[in-house]
Amino acid sequence: MAASSPSLLLLPLVSATRNDLTIKNPNTSRYIATRVIASETRVRICKTSDLCSRRDAMVLLLGVSGFSMNSLAAYAAGLPPEDKPRLCEAECEKELENVPVVTTESGLQYKDIKVGRGPSPPVGYQVAANYVAMVPSGQIFDSSLEKGLPYLFRVGSGQVIKGLDEGILSMKAGGKRRLYIPGPLAFPKGLVSAPGRPRVAPNSPVVFDVSLEYIPGLEFDEEE
Repeated sequence: MAASSPSLLLLPLVSATRNDLTIKNPNTSRYIATRVIASETRVRICKTSDLCSRRDAMVLLLGVSGFSMNSLAAYAAGLPPEDKPRLCEAECEKELENVPVVTTESGLQYKDIKVGRGPSPPVGYQVAANYVAMVPSGQIFDSSLEKGLPYLFRVGSGQVIKGLDEGILSMKAGGKRRLYIPGPLAFPKGLVSAPGRPRVAPNSPVVFDVSLEYIPGLEFDEEE
């Protein structure tokens, strides 16, 4: 089970249902809730009619779970890293070369891709974040972008790896950051490989591109 689902070892997925999303963040999660409700409606139609093939029904069920056909194909085919969605594309990579590195007391390093304009999350608050997790070579081993939904977790509560917790706590909503996470702040036991994804050795450094989408209860209007 662990070999086929590395994301389960990375971040505990919470608030993936319609009720949880709409109750905890009725404003900014509206687009997610609408998508889920529409998918559930199509599934009910399939169940009561003969218009959907078995393949259509499977696609709709995957849609309710937050997957897209593109992400399903990526899992099945084991696409190379350059074919997977990223938070920092080629132009962004060039700009990052000129961004200074900030090093914290723990050894965590980061570069701000974009500084947010919203609030920073207090310890224990739930946050919604997108992330792309890579080994130092740039190969992706996990990504919320492939699932089509941001991850919701309580920052500073030990629900994710230490480097990610620390890196997000000093971000502002709407911001993007690249985290260079040393081994002691990453995965002490490592992560097994999966088709199309590299193995993460125990206590090895990893790189996270992360965007802090919003903080439920601390809303803000981002300026373009």
